[in-house]
Amino acid sequence: MTNRWILRAKNRWLSPSSNDKIEGNAVTAPAPARPIDLLIVDDDAEFRTVAARHFVRDGYQVQEAGNGQEALEMTQRRQFDVTILDLRMPGMSGLEVLEKLRAVHPECEVIILTGEGTVETAVQAMKLGAYDYLTKPFSLAELKVIVQKAYERRLLDKENRQLKAALRRAQPQTQMIGESPGMLEVFRLIERAGPTDKAILIQGESGTGKELVARALHQSSLRAEKPLVVINCAALPETLLESELFGHERGAFTGAVSAKPGLFEMADGGTLLIDEIGEMPGPLQAKLLRVLEDGSMRRIGSLKERRVNVRLLAATNRNLQEETTAGRFREDLFYRINVMSLELPPLRQRGGDVKLLVKQFLGPDWEIEPEALVAMERHPWPGNVRQLSNVIERAKILADGGTIRLADLPAEWSGPGLAPAAIEDPPSVRLDQLQREHIQAVLQREGGNKTYAARALGLSRHSLYRLLKKYRLLGEEEKAQGQPPENAGNGAPPPADAAQPLAPTEMHSTDDAPAAGSLGA
Repeated sequence: MTNRWILRAKNRWLSPSSNDKIEGNAVTAPAPARPIDLLIVDDDAEFRTVAARHFVRDGYQVQEAGNGQEALEMTQRRQFDVTILDLRMPGMSGLEVLEKLRAVHPECEVIILTGEGTVETAVQAMKLGAYDYLTKPFSLAELKVIVQKAYERRLLDKENRQLKAALRRAQPQTQMIGESPGMLEVFRLIERAGPTDKAILIQGESGTGKELVARALHQSSLRAEKPLVVINCAALPETLLESELFGHERGAFTGAVSAKPGLFEMADGGTLLIDEIGEMPGPLQAKLLRVLEDGSMRRIGSLKERRVNVRLLAATNRNLQEETTAGRFREDLFYRINVMSLELPPLRQRGGDVKLLVKQFLGPDWEIEPEALVAMERHPWPGNVRQLSNVIERAKILADGGTIRLADLPAEWSGPGLAPAAIEDPPSVRLDQLQREHIQAVLQREGGNKTYAARALGLSRHSLYRLLKKYRLLGEEEKAQGQPPENAGNGAPPPADAAQPLAPTEMHSTDDAPAAGSLGA
């Protein structure tokens, strides 16, 4: 036998190519960019020996296995880049090995070899995740090219996963924070339930962060690479809601000028969050139940059933148990979506978390004075975290110098009605006395600076001086002058730091009363 045939010609599993360079019993090709971990699985020892020698000479790291069981044991100890797998072997077949190997190491590319190839086996191998299917006889050069391409695809898939992960890290995300017992329990449930594929019902008041919890559940699941699709039942009428969920065919109703896939189809392989599911009409509840039971659905106007693989997350601010008892929500659907329930506590019950949230929403370049923080911690927050975020954004717009003050919060928060003295004093205390004490407290807090005090009280400086004079709070020198020392009101220009009127009502205030909406004349 000449060296034109690499191994036994009667087996015809290797043959030379006119472009191959023969060196003894090997065909050479350009070496890979880095050593490739290659596994050769074949019951023919001669083939394994020659093929292994061939790849080792070109810089590959090669391991051999004589049957499927041995190959699977080796893959548990070592992760390979590419596997060359014979289709017909005693014991476990190549397709069985392929299926189990892809289940354990889906990133490993597999090349199937066989001497009796058929279209059916080729299709089956590709469906199970094989990279390519090679029929004997073949040349070593041809095999090496396929191995190299399989390895390149593995690198490309790895790079793609890394880029997606980097993109997710680069995207600004609202971080869930909290140290209260209620939030610690939420975090524990997310950690335990996230990796599962079960339906989860997220309950809580409006603004507590139900969608944020859904995103955390999706990101911690095996579907994180797939889309998370969100729909709000309260924002859409019944007819449009059905079309959004299930899609429609062209001409299904007036205005359906083209076919449109629904959100179930868009979320296929990923997660669908149905927000405010308690607002879903009864007929749609029945259709949703069918999708959850058997994974099949139909577009509006279509007779064709489509199958979808979607993890459902549902959110509501209603008590669905009570809605079910009252007959407004289907009992069977309730138990279907309530495999596990996750209850978000309202902000007023999250003791200590307001301070953490304020710091998170402010960012590193902002500060908040203690009085403003105390006012925030005392507030009942009926709108929960969403309301807190909006208040912080409003305060940033009104604040000077990167510090949030009590005066930057909503006006009713800094009025005398919220001062501790006003809350605790009996009703017999005169309003004048409360007003005088409040002005004194604000002056003391602002270090005697009347410009800042006027701003905190929501007054112009002229109105503040009139009240100081009325309540005998002016200094001896100022009382002797009978007017502000800054010559306000005599035609001279105000100093550079003079406060401007803070509200339109102050421009219409009279000389006998404080500005409307400030201290309550």
